[in-house]
Amino acid sequence: MLAAGNEPDFRTISDFRKIHIEALEKLFEQVLAMALECGSIQLGRVSLDGTKLKANASKHKAMSYGRMKEKQQQLKEEVKHLLEQAEAADEAEDRQYGSQRGDELPEELRRRETRLAKIKEAKKVLEQRARDKAAAEGKGAEKAKPEDKDQYNFTDPESRIMKGADGIVQGYNAQAAVEPTLLLIVGQSVTEAAHDKKQLLPMVELIEQQSGQRPEAILADNGYCSEENLDSLESSGQPERKIEGFIATGKQKHGEHRLPAKRGPLPQGATKVDRMKRKLQTKVGKAVYAARKCVVEPVFGQIKQARGFRQFLLRGKKKVKGEWALLCLTHNILRLHSAMQS
Repeated sequence: MLAAGNEPDFRTISDFRKIHIEALEKLFEQVLAMALECGSIQLGRVSLDGTKLKANASKHKAMSYGRMKEKQQQLKEEVKHLLEQAEAADEAEDRQYGSQRGDELPEELRRRETRLAKIKEAKKVLEQRARDKAAAEGKGAEKAKPEDKDQYNFTDPESRIMKGADGIVQGYNAQAAVEPTLLLIVGQSVTEAAHDKKQLLPMVELIEQQSGQRPEAILADNGYCSEENLDSLESSGQPERKIEGFIATGKQKHGEHRLPAKRGPLPQGATKVDRMKRKLQTKVGKAVYAARKCVVEPVFGQIKQARGFRQFLLRGKKKVKGEWALLCLTHNILRLHSAMQS
């Protein structure tokens, strides 16, 4: 009606999304605030998880650091050989036609030199990543070198090779925190890290930033479990900011959840991971943690299976984060509409 029957071209919609990606990302917070207010929801226990989504890039366009070194040497030799051939051809033409000659590089040589330049740039990126990783771990950054298996994708350099439910994919790790009342996404982000270990604390801060509330408890699988994460949730320096954790410490064996919790005090020197393991073996711990799979996993199912979103359309982490925010925004609108209808 508003467009008088005219349908916008798909390119128009695509360009609109690209141009306004940052505004759409902020819109997620506005819609979330409205949804929480409409439902009079106070964040209690929030379930956190990540899902691997394909990037708009093929894993076959990735090259390992070890392969780069081999290919760089091979291309250097090929360029040298082609230059020798070109020089010999130039001398023969000069003898036949005089000293006049064209100044364009042969197509075969130009193609190899272009590939060589791209590989050199990719090596620099992997070397910088290795230095950044070493610095973050408190190791000597200057001497840090990439491993031969470290990969770089030429189509979307910020994406990574990671293992997902569909096998090995070139993609991103999309994070979402979900509240249990309306299954609203109350915190979301995208990372290029294949594992979730380093995502717990950033996601807690994002939940508070995006929803305006600090959750009382976090439920997460064993991918988020570490001494550092459990210690940070306790916030011993700021008791008022403490978040109760229900975080799996490892994969359960078949039938293990039916076993009763061990009795008696924990051994002296027990770690926070040991304490968390004992906590989840209690009746209360089991019941609380069991709710996680009924909260966050259905949301990923709705997004990936019901709505068919399994691959990002944009490239680069910044644009992908905006695309994921837009997807989470529409999920919350659908959940709010469903709640109002019922």
